[in-house]
Amino acid sequence: MISPPSSTGPGGPGGPGGPNGAGGGYGYPQPGATQAPPPPPGQGFPQQPGPPQQPQQPTTWTATIGPDREYFMAMMQRSGPEAAGLNLPAYSPEQQRTLTGNQITIGRRRHSTGDTPDIDLSVPPEDPGVSHQHAVLVQQPDGSWAIVDQNSTNGTTVNGGEEPIQPFVPVPLQDGDRVHVGAWTTITIRRG
Repeated sequence: MISPPSSTGPGGPGGPGGPNGAGGGYGYPQPGATQAPPPPPGQGFPQQPGPPQQPQQPTTWTATIGPDREYFMAMMQRSGPEAAGLNLPAYSPEQQRTLTGNQITIGRRRHSTGDTPDIDLSVPPEDPGVSHQHAVLVQQPDGSWAIVDQNSTNGTTVNGGEEPIQPFVPVPLQDGDRVHVGAWTTITIRRG
């Protein structure tokens, strides 16, 4: 049989419980003693003072949509005779929109059904090279965006690339990347 610690045992003077038996020995409190609750996370003992934590603000991304002469000229050089009648619009104001939600559809409004994409390129001057369901901007888990071509007729390129991206494969975008669709439309993605 094991007897409880005495005042001269491990809980007594000089033992783990400290002088006069306080502490109950063996690291356990004496009956009737109360223990302080553990400190909340992040408020333990030896903390190094550091800079105050700033709350994480969600990053805002925007898209600037407009005609791009350089892209149009490159498209004309790669296109066949069917592009001969295309002309870059003399005036087309840039559109700007904040990217919100999980995805932004890009295309042209379908007049027969009234389906309208989030970025509608059928507004004058309509870009005839854009499919009705051309591409989708998809928000990534880290808050950034990727472009996904929806198997469009004329494809989607990024940053002046000559080869269209693969349909249905997300291509991650960085701040300042340019997405090219249709005959002359460039969508520039900006962070912040």
